[in-house]
Amino acid sequence: MKKELSKKENFLKGIIKENPVLVLLLGLCPALGVTSTAINGMGMGLATMFVLLLSNLVVSLIKNLIAPKVRIPALIVIIASFVTVVDLTMAAYLPTLHAQLGLFIPLIVVNCLVLGRAEAFASKQNISASLIDGIGMGVGFTLALTVLGAIRELLGSLSIFGIKLIDADGMIVFILAPGAFIGLGLMIALMNFLQNRAKLKTA
Repeated sequence: MKKELSKKENFLKGIIKENPVLVLLLGLCPALGVTSTAINGMGMGLATMFVLLLSNLVVSLIKNLIAPKVRIPALIVIIASFVTVVDLTMAAYLPTLHAQLGLFIPLIVVNCLVLGRAEAFASKQNISASLIDGIGMGVGFTLALTVLGAIRELLGSLSIFGIKLIDADGMIVFILAPGAFIGLGLMIALMNFLQNRAKLKTA
């Protein structure tokens, strides 16, 4: 029973307490660069989660075989291999989304979230814990990007997931780069407010 609770906490921390974007402030480059729409945010989040999950799995499996001197280069090679799979697969089956995300897909290789979880967690934990950590962090990252994209799309073009809600013009600033900073700032402020409120209740 205790082991199951531990796994649940390990999963939930990536979504709430240690959300990569809203709490740890990791992976902000794609969070700000590709979230002009909810579809783009979700696509980038799922691509990153795929790489995060499989890289955590492989790193946990071979952690004892990697020499300390080449640990970081080895982790980057592992991550780059899965990023290549994602890049080619999206180019073949989701060409429109792939074109919109552009350079940000190859940049998953240097995403602080992916390399950080591989180095700080997967290289020290068992396979089960590494998989759960990858799923939790990936879901948290995907949710943050999707919600940010939905907010920007809704306010900027009055649509959601490409569906026009009102036949009118929105606030174009939210589609542009400043809108990403404004939206992300508001989301981080809300997360801080909710976490501080939860701490006061448990104190």
